[in-house]
This record gives sequence, C-alpha cells and structure tokens, in this order.
Amino acid sequence: MTDFGRPGRRLELATDESLAALKVRLHHFIVERLEEDGLMFEMERSELAPMVHKYMQAYLLEQREPVAGIDTGHLVRDLLDEMVGFGPLQPLLDDAEIDDILINGAHRIFVERGGRLEQVPLRFFNDQHILRVIRRMLAPLGRRIDEANPIVDARLADGSRINAIIPPLAVDGPCLSIRKFKRDALKAEDLLNGGALSPAMLSFLSRAVGSRCNLLISGATGAGKTTLLNVLSQFIGNRERVVTIEDAAELQLRNGHVVRLETRPPNSEGRGEVTPRELVKNALRMRPDRIVLGESRGAEVLDMLQAMNTGHQGSMSTVHANSARDALVRVEMMVTLSGFSATELLIKQIIATALDLIVQVSRLPDGRRLITHILEVEGIADGVIRTRELYAFAPERGDFMLVDQPSKRLLARLDEGAAR
Repeated sequence: MTDFGRPGRRLELATDESLAALKVRLHHFIVERLEEDGLMFEMERSELAPMVHKYMQAYLLEQREPVAGIDTGHLVRDLLDEMVGFGPLQPLLDDAEIDDILINGAHRIFVERGGRLEQVPLRFFNDQHILRVIRRMLAPLGRRIDEANPIVDARLADGSRINAIIPPLAVDGPCLSIRKFKRDALKAEDLLNGGALSPAMLSFLSRAVGSRCNLLISGATGAGKTTLLNVLSQFIGNRERVVTIEDAAELQLRNGHVVRLETRPPNSEGRGEVTPRELVKNALRMRPDRIVLGESRGAEVLDMLQAMNTGHQGSMSTVHANSARDALVRVEMMVTLSGFSATELLIKQIIATALDLIVQVSRLPDGRRLITHILEVEGIADGVIRTRELYAFAPERGDFMLVDQPSKRLLARLDEGAAR
C-alpha cells in the first residue's frame, strides 16, 4: 500500500520543468473532480489521499502521460500538500530538525539546520504559487497581503513566526521567512550538553535569576537570545507572577503563574495597533513580580528600565547587538529616541541602576550558539557605565573561563537570594 503520510519521509523533489508542469495540470484536474463530487472540503488528508491517487491515475491514463521514473507516492503527497497543506513548504515545516525556512523567490528555498544555512532542492511553480501559499497561511489569522499591504509579520496557529514581503518592495519576487516554533523548549541540560556554556556559568546565572537580578540578553539575529531567555525563565519561582510581552508569542515559561501579552499590528485601515510600550505600561497595572520583554527595540525600553528600577526586580529582556558594550549603547539610544527629556548622564544612571547583568550570545561560523560574555553592570564612573567581565569564551582554547569575581554587592545579593 502506498504511504501517503507526512512524518518521517525525506522528500527529494526533481526540479525538472516537465514534472513541475505535470503537477500543475494534475492539480487543476484533481481539484475540479473533487469539487464536482463535493469531496474536497469534507474530507481529512488521510481520507482524501486515496481519492487523489485514483484521480491522478485516471488522468495519467487518459492523457497518456509518461510516468517512467516518477515516484507516484511522492507525487500524491505533493498534490495533497497543495490542497490541504502549504505546498513545497509542508515537508520543511514537518521536519523537526529545521529551525528557519527562507524563500527568496520561486526557485530559491533555504533552511537553517543545526545552525547552518543550506539550499534545498524544492521549488515553487512561480511567484503566484508563493503568493497562494502565503495567503493560505494568513487566511486563518484574518490577515492579508497585497500591493496595498506588501509586508506582513504574523504568527501561525502552531506558534511559528512568519514574515512576508512581496513586490513591488521585493524586487526578485515574493520573499517569505519562517521561524519555526519548537514545541519542546530546550532545557538547561540541553545547553550544557551542546557546549553553549559551562556548568559554572549555568550555576551563576541560575543563582542570579533566583536572586531576582535584572538581565539583558544581547546578540545578533538568530544567535539564540530567545532560547536562552526561555532556559533562564525556568529558574523563576513558581509563586511569582510573570507578565511576558512579545510581538509574536515564542516564550515557553514553565512556572505556574504566567500572563502572556502579544502586540497587535494596525489593520488595513491603519487602526487598532497595540505597541510594546502600551503593553509594558499595562503590565505595570497587573501586579507583576517580574516582566519579561521578548525584545527591546524602541520606546518601550524606557518603561522597562523604570519598571526594573521601581520594584519589579528579576525582569529580563533581549536586545539586538554585536557585543555587551554595544547593547548598552543601543539601550541608551532607544531611551533618547523615546522622547524622554533628560541629560545624557541621567539616562546612563537610569540604565546602570536598572541592569545587573548583560549576557552576550553569539553564533559561531560552524553554527554553534553559545554565551561568549557575562558582564556585571557596576554603575557610573566619570560619566561612563562601568562593567565587570565575569565570564568569557576563549576561542583559542575553545573553552569558557572565569575572568573576574562578581562585586561584593552582587555576591551579597546572590547569597541573600540563596537564603530565601
């Protein structure tokens, strides 16, 4: 019996033009037959599969199409993907080893697997084919993409985050980026086993989170900021009320009292937007013990810093930056651009008193993601935010090292937290 199931199969699609054209003809023929019989919208994939196989065989026989060398089982699965799935993307979405899917036009599909990008032998028929798949993804979300709304950022039902941009803004055809949602979040042991940090660093960070230190996780795109935030959240006490704020809900906090908030983009009329800053302000009215901001990237950073300075200790956020020092510059810039009227020294003082630790994560050329630096924020001296490097990754040794001991102030706080 032919296997039409999804899990476990490794699909190798031929890129031959004749096969692509055959799929288009088969798709139109089978959809017409199913609609005539009133079956297409009444059957699940498993029930639809034998009907698709029957109609496909009928078409191939009727049209005398050459089928030598064609795997008809794979062909049926591809047709089912077009009808009830997301076309060429479906096997990639089903592959648990893939983290990101990147479509640069109809014939260039890339995936990130194990931290490395690679092109896969899949393709769309044309740009319209990509658009149909994007619109099928957006339809259940009540979102649309067209010339009037050529950019869409959204979250699928399974938690995966998608960004689509189409012509005229995308010059070479529709582009789609998918950051897949992992149902099973990584644990601290997974980071240790993967060499992302040392046992001493994990012990230190777990104590810091338990002692309600304010953390800023810094790194480039795809470096593993959200993954680390997820792992560190496991050390938050179960009796603490945590409010999370994200553009697309990705965090998977496991403690028992979590309120998840998600921003909302404007509708097609430009109304109804809910920004991260509005949600941070609202979160302060919800009696949180901690606030976890998925990403600081605008004016909301000021409200987050003020929350850290006014009793919401143990709050955490991430920021895009290439180094820990760059992260401080980015935060200072965002506060300045928020419209906050203050001297440069006062802004630095707010940042220095709010943040306790900066954790820098990086992705190495071989695809490994790891913590490269842990810095303590000590305060202001001579108009500069002073930091103390505690841990660092030594590339020449391929290992982590203790650079300096935490300050007496921080050690006292860690000891106090351990005693609670």
